[in-house]
Amino acid sequence: MATSIQINLKHRSYLREPEGTELGRKIIAESIRLLDVLGYEGFTFKKLAAEMGSTEASIYRYFENKHKLLVYLASWYWAWLHYLVTLQTRNIADPRKRLSRAIEVIARAGEADDPTVLHIDERALHRVVVAEASKVYHTKEVDAENKEGYFLEMKHLCQRLAQIVLEINPDYPYPHALMSTVLEAAHQQLFFAQHLPSLTNVRSEKYTETVAFLKQLVFAAVDNS
Repeated sequence: MATSIQINLKHRSYLREPEGTELGRKIIAESIRLLDVLGYEGFTFKKLAAEMGSTEASIYRYFENKHKLLVYLASWYWAWLHYLVTLQTRNIADPRKRLSRAIEVIARAGEADDPTVLHIDERALHRVVVAEASKVYHTKEVDAENKEGYFLEMKHLCQRLAQIVLEINPDYPYPHALMSTVLEAAHQQLFFAQHLPSLTNVRSEKYTETVAFLKQLVFAAVDNS
């Protein structure tokens, strides 16, 4: 990518927008690195502050708790992935080819390394999303947080993909269900391959297998409806 991008989320998940300050960007960068190492359960603001050489109070000025920080990171990821899909499909007129390319982008997100976003390690963030993102909305607060707009970035990407499905087959009855399944499966199959291999035929190191599986899933459904 030749031009710099900046993804700013207008979100109630934060108290102060982190992209706007050096400290905020450092919080984001270090939290991704630490979550990647420790996992969500082992991650605390105390440990984050120690890694940053800062104070817990400085982090609490940006995020109320670690759940809302994870919401922010997952939302940033979905917005960034939406950007990549848009960028890499914008000149493809054929909707089948456009959807096929979008699936490749989604499934291979773990290989992406965007030099225009200096403070975020996208590969580490992808690993965090694969391992932890389901905890963003598998909570008792999901309905209230949904009303606050916490999950709009994933919804917008799902909507974009569903529209392409309907270009291919206007009569297909489940475009959103299909594409939300694809978005989840792109991460879930990698997680299973790494930790519960008897639940999948995908090998963790083979993104090509995930791409092939998702394309077969999507086009078999869309073409045979």
